[in-house]
Amino acid sequence: MAKRARDDARKWQVKRRERTRHLIELGGLVVKAGLVELTDDDRATLYGAFLATAVMLRGERRDEALVQWRRRGKRAFEAEAEMRSSDVAGAR
Repeated sequence: MAKRARDDARKWQVKRRERTRHLIELGGLVVKAGLVELTDDDRATLYGAFLATAVMLRGERRDEALVQWRRRGKRAFEAEAEMRSSDVAGAR
């Protein structure tokens, strides 16, 4: 019974760590997009922007918005990776 309790506690800790990591990564995207600086770190403004985005995603143009945002995000990730690889090559 004690072993099972330890296993349950470990599973709970693992899930909690995974959730924490996920939340940190999402916060990193907010910073990476420049939203913190652009809103002067105003949490109400950021939350309002997220709520507006959620409204849009519940609307008729959901699929169009997702395609556009995904493309833009992929291009930004690729450009960032390209910059990092050129920085590494230039540092040699």
